[in-house]
Amino acid sequence: MSNDDQSIQKTDSFAALRYKDFRSYIGMRFFFTFAYQMQTTVLGFYIYQLTHSKVAIAFIGLAEAIPAVGIALYGGYIADKYEKRKMLLIIFAGVFLAALTMFIVTLGSMRYIVPAGWILPVLYSMIFCNGLARAFYGPATFVIYAHSIPKELYPNGSTWSSSSFQVASILGPLTGGAIYGFAGHIIPGLSGITATFAFILLFLLVALVLVYLLRKFPPVFIPKENIWKSLKEGLNFVFTNKVMFYAMSLDLFSVFFGGAVALLPVFALDILKVGSEGLGIMRMATSLGAALTMITMVRFSPMNRPWRNLLIAVTGFGLSIIGFGLSRVFYLSLVCLFLQGAFDSVSVIIRGTLMQLLTPDHMRGRVSAVNSMFIGSSNEIGDFESGMAAKLLGTVPAVIFGGSMTLLIVTVTWLKTKKLIPLSLKEIHAPDNQAQQL
Repeated sequence: MSNDDQSIQKTDSFAALRYKDFRSYIGMRFFFTFAYQMQTTVLGFYIYQLTHSKVAIAFIGLAEAIPAVGIALYGGYIADKYEKRKMLLIIFAGVFLAALTMFIVTLGSMRYIVPAGWILPVLYSMIFCNGLARAFYGPATFVIYAHSIPKELYPNGSTWSSSSFQVASILGPLTGGAIYGFAGHIIPGLSGITATFAFILLFLLVALVLVYLLRKFPPVFIPKENIWKSLKEGLNFVFTNKVMFYAMSLDLFSVFFGGAVALLPVFALDILKVGSEGLGIMRMATSLGAALTMITMVRFSPMNRPWRNLLIAVTGFGLSIIGFGLSRVFYLSLVCLFLQGAFDSVSVIIRGTLMQLLTPDHMRGRVSAVNSMFIGSSNEIGDFESGMAAKLLGTVPAVIFGGSMTLLIVTVTWLKTKKLIPLSLKEIHAPDNQAQQL
């Protein structure tokens, strides 16, 4: 590619979208995220309505986290070794069948065909299946993104990819909450949960078609050693790269203790008393904060002093969690959730950029798998922690405790990584960077 072509691409806001595979990737990710966010929102509300048990909410996260963490490294190994389009077709077909099963069981329970005692075991089983799919989905899409556009377009592609994800994360919960609250009254013969799953199936089907439109992505690297040595290579890379290790650790523990998302159904029903529609708006507020902040970061990049900005962002995340726990006013709670999403999006951009720059091409699947163990599954494990803490401490004390622990974790990380704070992105990325001296 000539220098003129590269210059045009750098000034073209739509440069990444001019690649067919990237358009299919963006569309697939949007509709899958839309459906996933709808499903997550209504399942938590539905299960809490059935049980009024915070422990039942906790087990939603655990059911998905166990398989997602347990076979994440194997998922990364497979993503490096096999053709990615075929992988995604199998993954999406499995997720579609899991959603179809949940649709059938909720419809059957409403018509007294399915015994009430079957509902929770079936739902948890399907959530477990989604966790299995997650273990392979993350590494496969990470590799597809890396090879769907040239490297010089990664920043532009990251903006589009993150924006599509956040828009879906805004609209998905809002749509799910609205359908759950109103569709049962509008569509005869369907309950709110069943109507919502009908739309989820539609969006998953669209995502499956878009995966089919992708070209084939053959493996760039086929491990010659056995699987255990190959996986060990990925783990060693992450744990010996101090920047990547501390960034992943910071996210793991802050989300583990600071995630209040799992308890939103409790706040919606019992504390703020705003129902399923209010739950959808609360879920939307977090994503709206993230989306608007990401748009702002296109103009004001957080990468001038990435480690300093990462610590500031996680501190703001912890403070917004505490504010949400203390609030008894719906609109103030929305502000706190908005700020939570805004601060989290800053840390997501910083970690994502560092990860793309520091990971060699032949290890992207395995490194992404380790990343999903730290970051992707920390949300579900954090949901379990939040539910159990709410059972033991009470809902509000559990949220305040989680935010306080996040602040403690930031303080410890700051003490361990002071040398990284003044460094620029270029200095951190340099082969002889000071990060390795931590």
